[in-house]
Amino acid sequence: MGWVHSVNAKVAKSPVGRWFQLDGSGHSKERKGSYFFTEVRAGVAAFFAMAYILAVNSSILSDTGGTCVCNGGADDPVCNVNEEYMLCVAEIKRDLVTATAAISALSSFCMGLFANLPVSLAPGMGLNAYFAYTVVGYHGTGTVPYSVALTAIFVEGWVFFALALFGMRQWLARAIPRSIKLATSVGIGLFLTLIGFTYSEGIGLLTGAQDTPLELAGCPSADLDPDTGLCPDGSKMRNPAMWIGIFCGGVLTVLLMMYRVKGAIIAGILLVSIISWPRTTSVTYFPYTTVGDDAFDFFKKVVDFHQISKTLNVQRWDISEYGGQFGLAFITFLYVDILDCTGTLYSMARFANVIDPVTEDFEGSTIAYMVDAISISIGSLLGCSPVTAFIESGAGISEGGRTGLTSMTTGLCFFVSIFFAPIFASIPPWATGCVLVLVGSMMMMAVTEINWRYLGDAIPAFVTIAAMPFTYSIADGLIGGICLYITLNTVVWLIEKVSGGRIVPPNKAEKDPWTWRVRGGILPPWMKRLTRGKKDFWRENTPITTESISDAPVEEKMAKTSSKDLAKGHPEITGLHD
Repeated sequence: MGWVHSVNAKVAKSPVGRWFQLDGSGHSKERKGSYFFTEVRAGVAAFFAMAYILAVNSSILSDTGGTCVCNGGADDPVCNVNEEYMLCVAEIKRDLVTATAAISALSSFCMGLFANLPVSLAPGMGLNAYFAYTVVGYHGTGTVPYSVALTAIFVEGWVFFALALFGMRQWLARAIPRSIKLATSVGIGLFLTLIGFTYSEGIGLLTGAQDTPLELAGCPSADLDPDTGLCPDGSKMRNPAMWIGIFCGGVLTVLLMMYRVKGAIIAGILLVSIISWPRTTSVTYFPYTTVGDDAFDFFKKVVDFHQISKTLNVQRWDISEYGGQFGLAFITFLYVDILDCTGTLYSMARFANVIDPVTEDFEGSTIAYMVDAISISIGSLLGCSPVTAFIESGAGISEGGRTGLTSMTTGLCFFVSIFFAPIFASIPPWATGCVLVLVGSMMMMAVTEINWRYLGDAIPAFVTIAAMPFTYSIADGLIGGICLYITLNTVVWLIEKVSGGRIVPPNKAEKDPWTWRVRGGILPPWMKRLTRGKKDFWRENTPITTESISDAPVEEKMAKTSSKDLAKGHPEITGLHD
């Protein structure tokens, strides 16, 4: 359509087009194929791919009980049936729907505006599960209270900010062994899959057992044995809600994804939810109980701004009695977020073709990491687990998104969703359980890239993958894999040194290379420019190519500078891109 091309051209020629380096803007680094309406469409596509996080994240985090106090007594120590506690948890879930939408809107918009990347942010899957089930625990049965865990996340965000500002975050991410990076993604995928099979956050296919670690379930929640938590043999796999979740939320979603239907995941969630909303069916999410009546009253509002009342600014700074557990949670959040966000940002930047082949860094990396870091701390003030870059941003990039306009559009969509909190807070767990399995399957793709030929890489990677779901802890899996990697490869190195290089594994040449040194150096580009005396160090150097130099007359080149001095003044020529 002619008017579309006309608007695209006008926006590209405007200051907006130059800021975002749109195609036709005249910017020296304009991104080919980036047009205004294409970026907007890509941002909407990314939102529909990410929108499930509003329901899933609030449901997972509300399992902690938040700031609710359990008074169930000896008969109900974790308040599974305590009405007062469950009403409080329902309010926590509504708070977290608003909080998730708000921080996703703010972080995605800022990522696009300041870093000019088509990558959107939201509370991360995997990190929220670690926060809910390992650190705080189901209904607060973990090692650290909800408010103290949020304090750890707040501190972690500012530590990230400092690491990003001075380039250490980029260096740390590139210095971690490749096999552990890949295994972490796969292990988190299996962990999410296991969560998707549970009752509290999934379709209820599995339950804990006594003779074996897990046991097949699939019965209605009311049929679970109150003492053992097991399903009677006669009612296993007979829960209608589970089957609706499997076929409408799982099989149908996969079929839509196979045909590349945009918004396939959110379509599956909505279909299961719509089936589960009528109160007269056996699969209703609103049973005729006190908790069900309260949830249905909130649901009937449809459009409503829910003010955060129980999770806003609840950090607890007196951590003396939780020192060790606080430290472990902080370090794990720090490490996992480095892997998760950095890996996603690099993969999405490579997908969008904005990676520098020399430094192996991407344009605007320092600002991108700082936006992510500040978003983590702000998210903790709202009551959310760590914010990170979302792999579903690839849906927007696939639609043609190349600039920050894409993620800004996604942020605006999340802002609009704040006013539909009653809808997103009423999505049942069996509607999102299969989504967790699907996300887990997508994260499994990295397993093919692990170096399985050399055992020094393969075994630590396998331990990392297996330990995460089996220990129900991302932290335990990471610790096990890293410790085993260090042990195996240090022993091999010592034997090689002591034997003078005569005793080495026969296929050591197949080992993934590792070094603490990274191409491009540790310091961020802005600091390099500052140390060279560049007054406007926040601006990138104007790129100078060897071709433009060779086109000038020989006498002019000799009069101006020697090739050695030229390379010294413009490191871009020697391969050090800023």
